[in-house]
Amino acid sequence: MSNSSLISYTKLSPNHSGQRTHSVDRITPHCVVGQLSCETICDCFPAGRGASCNYGIGKDGRIALCVDEDNRSWCSSSNANDQRAITIECASDKTEPYAMTDAVYASLIDLCTDICKRYRKTKLLWFADKEKTLAYNPAANEMIITVHRWFANKSCPGDWLYNRLGDLAAKVTAKLGGTASNPSGTLYRVQTGAYTKKVNADAQLEKVKAAGFDTYMVQAGGYYKIQVGAYSKKENAVAMAAKLKAAGFDTFITTEQGTAVTVKKSVQEIAREVVAGKWGNGEERKKKLIAAGYDYSAVQAAVNALMG
Repeated sequence: MSNSSLISYTKLSPNHSGQRTHSVDRITPHCVVGQLSCETICDCFPAGRGASCNYGIGKDGRIALCVDEDNRSWCSSSNANDQRAITIECASDKTEPYAMTDAVYASLIDLCTDICKRYRKTKLLWFADKEKTLAYNPAANEMIITVHRWFANKSCPGDWLYNRLGDLAAKVTAKLGGTASNPSGTLYRVQTGAYTKKVNADAQLEKVKAAGFDTYMVQAGGYYKIQVGAYSKKENAVAMAAKLKAAGFDTFITTEQGTAVTVKKSVQEIAREVVAGKWGNGEERKKKLIAAGYDYSAVQAAVNALMG
């Protein structure tokens, strides 16, 4: 398969596994954690880095090719997913909810549409449910969205984009001329709590995450709200609500979206990122952690514990 004609820059990374062993039926968008140009995104994947992507979308919406579509990139912490997914790194803010510019989002819609057209797909699907998505066998005309957070302890693609994946799927499907499963654009979310104090919302968010659910926080109507999923079909939201109730959470279904709220990661999450080299070293690391609002001593203690 040829690469997209939408690219304006090419710098091929050597970091890939060669030709795919599975046909393409997934698209996995990521947040690159930085408002980078498409050229700089390509520069993130030199030899020896152990990571790459098929495409990068810079903060101005320009698109770069980093790994040929025929080759499996190293992007999602999952060989099985990367073998069948076109992976796209998108310029974003450096902190939660990893917001993206309008130009990036518009180019993501265009790129996903172009990918689907070339693979003869008329629908892009988003189920907002890991188990359902990974168990689903797409029809010949269907492409599915997957996310990095399902395969590793990461927030990627960030709540800003995660909350818009239903919209992304609907807009791409409309451009393809396919039958949208939700022509009204309404998305159904399962809510597990609404709090006037963010500290209480933070506590509930951690409880829901600890129970194994992919959750996020939004602000609307003066409340901090904990929600799960964004479903184009109400029956899918009903099914998720049943799972949450079985896990001991009170729920109701809402169509209110709200504004994504920045949520600080736990000390353990930050410690793992430090070990992975994401916060730099020495005094640089200390300054970054303090600037981001983290207790440097607590993080360093957690790092020491991880390192034995």
